[in-house]
Amino acid sequence: MQRYFLEEAFQSGNTALIAGEDARHIEKVMRMQIGDRVIAVSAGEAFECEIISLGSDAVTVRKSGGALPGNEMPVQVTIAAGLPKGDKLDLIVQKGTELGMHALIPVAAERSIVRWDKQKSEKKIGRLQKIAKEAAEQSHRSVVPEIGGMLDLEGLIARSAEYDLLLMADEESAKDRSGRPIAGLMENVYHGQKVLAVFGPEGGISREEAEKLRRAGFIPASLGPRILRAETAPLYALAAISSEIEGKR
Repeated sequence: MQRYFLEEAFQSGNTALIAGEDARHIEKVMRMQIGDRVIAVSAGEAFECEIISLGSDAVTVRKSGGALPGNEMPVQVTIAAGLPKGDKLDLIVQKGTELGMHALIPVAAERSIVRWDKQKSEKKIGRLQKIAKEAAEQSHRSVVPEIGGMLDLEGLIARSAEYDLLLMADEESAKDRSGRPIAGLMENVYHGQKVLAVFGPEGGISREEAEKLRRAGFIPASLGPRILRAETAPLYALAAISSEIEGKR
């Protein structure tokens, strides 16, 4: 059943409005009719709904029952990704959303070849937010991951106090096997807590950046014995965290 995220909450009578591109998708692409059913998501809860009025600019739906079972990861994992080349960040957002990522922060890292100015940053973030929404609908998420504004390393460290566990994927720690396995790092993480995991661009995290992150409390995490690409490492970490948190508890 097709899933849509509501911009406004359900009204009295358990009705809600689906507008804009989603309304056009329902009518023009899916060719739905009055009486057809969709899933509408509001404030982190999903409901099966019946279409009660239909138009190209607005579709009205009405709840058919109570909230559907939730499927969000019980810990909130934010990925801080050093700006990679090409469309690799698109892939991280799309697949990261499928794997349960809560939010993504683009980071202007020392070894990032790509540079975003203000205008480019706003355009890129808007595109990434759309990718996250589409991936959340496809993977039946109840929350669309938030794509944050770009930060430099100092800005990221300043934000780190908001999180319960701070991780970094450091290539040198992978080489000398000094990084701690994710399974062990998750042992003392409880439902509802927040994890911030930092990943470098191509070329990884620089030595100066790694030292700054260590001093700020970030723990080197092991992503296995092999060196992973910039777009692979965050997905490996999300899968490992999901397996540990959701698969064993």
